[in-house]
This record gives sequence, C-alpha cells and structure tokens, in this order.
Amino acid sequence: MQKKIPMRQCLGCRQMKPKRELIRVVRSPEGEISLDFKGKKPGRGAYLCPTPECLKRATKSRALERAFETSIPDDVYEALGREMEGGE
Repeated sequence: MQKKIPMRQCLGCRQMKPKRELIRVVRSPEGEISLDFKGKKPGRGAYLCPTPECLKRATKSRALERAFETSIPDDVYEALGREMEGGE
C-alpha cells in the first residue's frame, strides 16, 4: 500500500503541492519570523514554493500576515527573500 503524501497549499500561487517541495515560513512563539528548510522549528507554519515569485505574490496579497495574524515589517520580507535565494 502506498504511503500518504502530506499536501500543503502555497500562499503565493495557492496550489496544493507535496509538503517536501515547499519551504516553511515559521512564526516562533517569541514572534520571530524565519524560513524553516528542515520543517522542524517550533511555531506556527505557513508554506511557500521555493521561488521568489511566490514570495512576492504572498507579500502583495498580505497572505503571510493573515496566516500569522500579525503585521510583518518590510525588512522581514527582504530578509526572507535573501534567505530564499541563499537556500539552506
């Protein structure tokens, strides 16, 4: 029997994709927002495709702010963009 593959929705392109293909954005219990490439950090998670376009769409539509129920400063979005380009 085939093992079930967990699916998550990208906040940028709104497509359902396997969890392992997406990057997890985490709001820690302290309120810090960062990328989680391993999927192990504690906190509230939201998922994005590993492309800068999806991050731009999520920024424009304020999808991360809705997912985390908090306002996110522009410098955090810039840091996420640099982190995404840099990879792990």
